[in-house]
Amino acid sequence: MDLGLHNLKPTKGSIKERKRVGRGSASGSGGTSGRGHKGQKARAGGVGKPGFEGGQTPLYKRIPHYPGFRNAFTKYFQPVNVTKLNIFEEGSLVTPFEMFSQGLISDEKGRVKILGNGELKKRLIIKAHAFSKKALEQVESLGGKGEKI
Repeated sequence: MDLGLHNLKPTKGSIKERKRVGRGSASGSGGTSGRGHKGQKARAGGVGKPGFEGGQTPLYKRIPHYPGFRNAFTKYFQPVNVTKLNIFEEGSLVTPFEMFSQGLISDEKGRVKILGNGELKKRLIIKAHAFSKKALEQVESLGGKGEKI
């Protein structure tokens, strides 16, 4: 047998004939053409928009828009590890504005919390909204100062 491209054929059973609706009862889908009898779905242009429930408030509007409870009084902090503060010069004053200008935080006006992950190698005066115990210990052990804003 010649194995050229001109002899390729699809696998047996892989290609089905398309369903021809409305071509007589012998075809299996004549008469109502597989749409059943009457009703909106049987008509041309029937079936409304997705999610429409006949005038009843649809499911996507009945359920809450977000899960759980959001406390309006929660204070969100931008964390900064003490390791990242090593980019500042020895003895300099580090404020949220300086951190923002160096790209350590994304929101200049947001709250900043200094965390004790890593090692601080320079004496700095840091002004932030909050400090972890470990971070404050590291800052003060080098002779620096941690001031809460």
